[in-house]
Amino acid sequence: MAKMNRAEVLDPIVESNLIDRRGFHYQLGSGIGSVALSWLLSQDQAVAAESLGAKPALNPLLPKAPHFPARARSCIFLMMEGGASHIDTFDPKPKLKELDGKPFTRNEKLKSNQNKGDRFFTPSPFQFRRFGQCGRDVSELFQNVATCVDDLAFVRSVYADSDNHPAALFQFLTGQAFQGSPSIGSWVVYGLGTESQNLPAFVVLRDGRPFGGAAAWSNAYLPAAYQGTQLRSGAVPILDLQPPKDVGRSRQRESLDLLQAFNRQHSQRNPAHPDLEARMASYELAFRMQAEVPETLSVEGETEATRKLYGLDQEKTKDFGTRCLLARRLVERGVRFVQVWSGGWDSHDNILKGHRSAAERVDLPLAGLIQDLKQRGLLDETLLVWGGEFGRTPDTNANNHKKNTPGRDHNPGAMTMWFAGGGVGGGRLIGATDEMGDKAIEQPYHLKDVHATLLHLFGLDQFKLTFYHAGRFKQLTDTGGTVIHDILT
Repeated sequence: MAKMNRAEVLDPIVESNLIDRRGFHYQLGSGIGSVALSWLLSQDQAVAAESLGAKPALNPLLPKAPHFPARARSCIFLMMEGGASHIDTFDPKPKLKELDGKPFTRNEKLKSNQNKGDRFFTPSPFQFRRFGQCGRDVSELFQNVATCVDDLAFVRSVYADSDNHPAALFQFLTGQAFQGSPSIGSWVVYGLGTESQNLPAFVVLRDGRPFGGAAAWSNAYLPAAYQGTQLRSGAVPILDLQPPKDVGRSRQRESLDLLQAFNRQHSQRNPAHPDLEARMASYELAFRMQAEVPETLSVEGETEATRKLYGLDQEKTKDFGTRCLLARRLVERGVRFVQVWSGGWDSHDNILKGHRSAAERVDLPLAGLIQDLKQRGLLDETLLVWGGEFGRTPDTNANNHKKNTPGRDHNPGAMTMWFAGGGVGGGRLIGATDEMGDKAIEQPYHLKDVHATLLHLFGLDQFKLTFYHAGRFKQLTDTGGTVIHDILT
């Protein structure tokens, strides 16, 4: 078959006087921009590697049937970067008051240098009270979240493997304590596609520059269509999405129609190249996103009561509150997975000041998100997951003890996570740590168990959701995890 070369495709467009050659490249290269190139245009790569022996799909983001009935339609993953202390938030340890200032020697040494040397027990500087019909203990740091405890399921016995930030964060979000594995969001989108064909399937609303960077929401070896898309703060949430100011939408539509006509001709002459169909679909999707994204990311149309619910009227809560509100707007429009980040939890010294500051930024917005989803009828199908990459130690180092500004160091042996919505039973409490909060001892659950549970709520079998890479079928939970059935409805 004769093949059309680049000139044969472009010259008729130039000759049509619709646009000059340079302008055509700019509109379809820069105008549709990095989204088309790094996320949308990459769908042709996804087509080529969708699965072993399977017939390639023209659009890998189309909705797919789960392995069994799903309880969750979408997920908002609330990432408390730095490692929130379970002892100072949702897992009170009165025993530490008796041990205050006494030396602590751990039988099993943690790996990092920060946990070496003389250590001293440190009680929580925060008061705990019981809330809700379930009588859940919650620290004063989360007075607003405390009003929602009857909708939450707490797992106090989660543990991880690494006390190093990047490694722990990778394990928390990808299942492996090193770079190069797909994020949870990528796995979910790979398994289910997305209900919205006008917005990214997996969105990241980050706070600053998190440990590990983009590897925390990478598609890794999965097809590139499944990677997370960052929505930046400010006037330009996605770089290069919009065309130049002097290129109107009708002109861009005419140019795109003409390109698609030539692409269809080429496709008919080369039916064995389905990647061209995927590329054609990606151009159309990018064009639709130009109209959809600005409206979705504008919170100006929200009522004053809603904006206040998320804390947008307060300086401390405005940033995180805006991210939470955007997360709600995204999932209600069919986005499958949203990561929402908040940093500042790495309180090695002065846990009182550090954790109070971090909690003040997120407490009101978190409660607002739960309440808003619930009153809109979205909580039943939206899974909320809250946690950090590890917990913190029940002791402080000698230097901070001497300065009377005790903090807590990294502790992968014990952490608290909470879940809500999407098939999770409210008012539940699962697992326990020892009386000092140092180790998970009752119903301990590894992070891979958390991941298995998340997939289960989406109707995905962890052993069937695989991708062939580097000589074997890989999965999020690697060798498999145990579903935490006690939190399920």
